[in-house]
Amino acid sequence: MIKSQFSKENQDFDVDNRVVSSLTIEEDEQENSLRPHTMDEYVGQAKIKKNLEVFISATKARNDALDHVLLYGPPGLGKTTLAHVIAGELGAQIRVTSGPAIEKAADLAALLTNLEKGDVLFIDEIHRLNRNIEEVLYPAMEDFSLDLVTGTGPMARSIRIPLKRFTL
Repeated sequence: MIKSQFSKENQDFDVDNRVVSSLTIEEDEQENSLRPHTMDEYVGQAKIKKNLEVFISATKARNDALDHVLLYGPPGLGKTTLAHVIAGELGAQIRVTSGPAIEKAADLAALLTNLEKGDVLFIDEIHRLNRNIEEVLYPAMEDFSLDLVTGTGPMARSIRIPLKRFTL
């Protein structure tokens, strides 16, 4: 029997606590404690922060979801951190995924249907989304509904699923 480097039998590799585990580890807590949680703590981008603060206060006054926001720029400039700050300022939950992780329309549907009103969905590397997924995402962003087709040929059916208002 050949033991994989990643098998439970291999004592040198802790499968249950590997880096991709959803469990919170001490290093995660330390990193999160260093990240800014509010606009006041977020350093730089004064003009963008001011605009976002206006949008966020208007959103709170309307008791609605923030309009969708596109954060762009090279890696390491704080897009993910700013998304967390926005969610925190809104008092909303944030769900984080990456474009390549959404392989099928069903993956996107699972994400969107599990969002609550006002939640923030952050898709890192959104430019790497499959074109078919983009076509499903557009009406979800515009109309807050999912139009999915089930079956093929004469048995094909279109299903419209209403979504709670969210921020992408």
